[in-house]
Amino acid sequence: MNKDHVKGTAEKVKGKANEVAGKVTGNKSQELKGDLQQGAGEARKKMGDVKDAARKASDDDLDETRE
Repeated sequence: MNKDHVKGTAEKVKGKANEVAGKVTGNKSQELKGDLQQGAGEARKKMGDVKDAARKASDDDLDETRE
């Protein structure tokens, strides 16, 4: 887990809160903002996954060269 996972999750939570608040108040703009925040949060989490995979591949390559 890296900072992108944490920040992505936080963004998704904020987005869900905005989406629900928008639905409750009938504010379509706020609801849409929440949907967009959730999408951005998910994208950030995916970026964290890619970074983790790259780091692991790099570590694996180093381990192979050491052997």
